Amino acid sequence: MAKPKVYIDGKEGTTGLQIYERLGGRDDIELLLIDEDKRKDTDERKKLLNAADLVFLCLPDAAAVEAVSLIDNPNTRVIDASTAHRTAEGWVYGFAELLAGQRSRIKTAKRVANPGCHATGFLSGAAPLSAMGILPADYPMTCYSLTGYSGGGKKLIAEYEAADRDVRLDGPAPYALGLTHKHLPEMQKLAGLAYPPVFVPILGDVYKGMATSILLHNRLLKGKPDAQTIYEMLCGYYEGQTMVRMAPFGGESRLYTNELAGKDYLHITVSGHTEQTLITAQFDNLGKGASGAAVQNMNLMLGFGETTGLNVE
Repeated sequence: MAKPKVYIDGKEGTTGLQIYERLGGRDDIELLLIDEDKRKDTDERKKLLNAADLVFLCLPDAAAVEAVSLIDNPNTRVIDASTAHRTAEGWVYGFAELLAGQRSRIKTAKRVANPGCHATGFLSGAAPLSAMGILPADYPMTCYSLTGYSGGGKKLIAEYEAADRDVRLDGPAPYALGLTHKHLPEMQKLAGLAYPPVFVPILGDVYKGMATSILLHNRLLKGKPDAQTIYEMLCGYYEGQTMVRMAPFGGESRLYTNELAGKDYLHITVSGHTEQTLITAQFDNLGKGASGAAVQNMNLMLGFGETTGLNVE
């Protein structure tokens, strides 16, 4: 049986390189590579896009939309790592553990939108509570998300790693202060919310890693469950999952942004008491938050073991 042909459009970017690293040593696929001097040649890209059984798009939004328009082979399947199609009609959201039946939808999909990193952390806690009828649609959600600088791409990486860098980069830096971050539409839609959450991402001086937290007033939840009950509900929801795992209730006295750097799974800690609950997702922003999730989706779509080529130890 012929090996599936896989092409990464945008292999030179951070996400594309990370996908390539996870696929480069595999012998169960044929990786199509574009000549370096033709990587911006539309005709050459179109040829590879249509020759592939599965394509990863690791491109800016507009370029991702253009790339999809170049595909006329009905058998070419697509995983888009950009923001362009995450709430688009006809695209399946690529978070297998998130909702009932999502894994099956990914397996059969022609078009899969890879989730945003901040959205992954937020939704891992919020979407199950919504699906279980605990989180009201009009709940006033608040979320903050600590992230490594690698998610900002080559320019931000260079800024942080410059020998003469700005001393202010030593400290955490809230950003997207206009409260209109590009991940908000998927966060709202997949969590079943009537309004987008108030969301503030915070950039830290770590290369990769993420800790995304949502804060809940239990009295505003249906049934007014305490933090321990919410923990038990999430444990049941994610029972048997490899790529989303539950920490013991309350976790450690301190959580670290880069705790899961280099891993491809996500870890949820629930803390709190009768009145309030804190749900924190720790993961690698380039792992379950980007490239690891993309490879997991590819494995599902092509019929490989779901964790093949991923670091789940």
